Amino acid sequence: MRARAELLGRLRSCFARTQTWQHAGSYLSALASEIPKRNGWSIAEYAGDRTPDRTQRLLNRAVWDTLGAMSQVRRFVAAGLDAAADRKRRRGLAIAALDETGQAKAGVATCGVKRQYMGCAGRVANGINTVHLSYVREQTGHALIGARQWIPAEHVTDPVTSAGMGLPPELEFRTKGQLAIDICAEAYADGVAFDFACGDEVYGSCTQLREFFEQRGQAYVLRVASTFMVALAAETRLTGTQVVKLLAKDTRRWEVRSTGAGSKGARWYAWMWIATASPRHHLLVRRHLRSGELAFHYCYVPEGQMLTKTRLIRAAGLRWPVEEDFEFSKDSFGLDQCQARLYTAIARHAVLVMAALAVCAVTAARLKDRTDTQAPPPNTPDQPPPAEPRMIPLTVPEVKRLLAGVVQHPKPPGHNAHWRNWRRRHQARARWFHQRARLNRDYALVS
Repeated sequence: MRARAELLGRLRSCFARTQTWQHAGSYLSALASEIPKRNGWSIAEYAGDRTPDRTQRLLNRAVWDTLGAMSQVRRFVAAGLDAAADRKRRRGLAIAALDETGQAKAGVATCGVKRQYMGCAGRVANGINTVHLSYVREQTGHALIGARQWIPAEHVTDPVTSAGMGLPPELEFRTKGQLAIDICAEAYADGVAFDFACGDEVYGSCTQLREFFEQRGQAYVLRVASTFMVALAAETRLTGTQVVKLLAKDTRRWEVRSTGAGSKGARWYAWMWIATASPRHHLLVRRHLRSGELAFHYCYVPEGQMLTKTRLIRAAGLRWPVEEDFEFSKDSFGLDQCQARLYTAIARHAVLVMAALAVCAVTAARLKDRTDTQAPPPNTPDQPPPAEPRMIPLTVPEVKRLLAGVVQHPKPPGHNAHWRNWRRRHQARARWFHQRARLNRDYALVS
């Protein structure tokens, strides 16, 4: 509750009216509740409203600073996780983890919707994609701190489509790498500092993003494709695959190390660290011990900063928490359940989901040491299990459940019956208009 009150207090300056800010607090509570779906109807019913009008107004028309609210969430997460890390003997690395996630959508009216590869579906599907930045504090916690929806170029350049989707008139087409630059620039403006920036091939292949990091003096460990060209000497340029074939004959170059402890134990891989023509750039190759699959990381460390293989491997292993943030945001807070169609509404829903995640992530980080009573991990494969395993520290989903049990919104008499009738009446009206539209289409075909 303390973290929730603290973040809501920070958000007050982003809202023009107190009532709008209070309704945003109710929206945040609904996101962190146990309701099965988090859309305009269910959130309004949870908040005690008689119709979804206030919830839809909050996302679409109410006056509040969306980017300012995201900035407050970002500062809250960084300050909270840093404070929790300061209590440890080893503070751990601070990582900027970049990745995108999608939401399946039907039809063509939603802002940014397009048939594209959707990681959530594992195939090409109709949906929208958003680039996110996660703040990862090693061995402490992590949460989303930045977001930008990717909008296809054809939506931005078509005035009719742009107006129908609520795109700002000044909006220009940006690639995912360029959106990552925008998000990171805002994080730097808020005073957030990172030891490394990490991302997958989408971001490692973006020359503009790598140059942006280097101009800022930001170290990075970015995944690149096996075809990525590396300059080993002044006139020798090879792909990552060619470099491995050239150097892998010497088995002493491979070193088995753990990328860090996961929930199931240490994650062991074989690593090769390769120098390039630039003393500040390196190629870090990871090989799966069982399958032999290779992954390539292009690394940059500015002059004056610590450069060791161990440090680069630790950074490479800290990219995965952003995937966990996506899982929490969708399963626990409804990031992909929003039914909004317009640009501003989608962004505002994402910000409020980030705020709900931030409250739970910071609370879990603050309570991690006090709630961790696990038995020591096994030392040998045949070690018998402990009689009492005790408990892992509080996780983000568990904190969310605790918060949902504490925050309750009183409902007026007859509230549930009113909503049952309202839903049926609204569905009857929608069905009537759908049937009339079908008649108009059928008459046009016949005539």
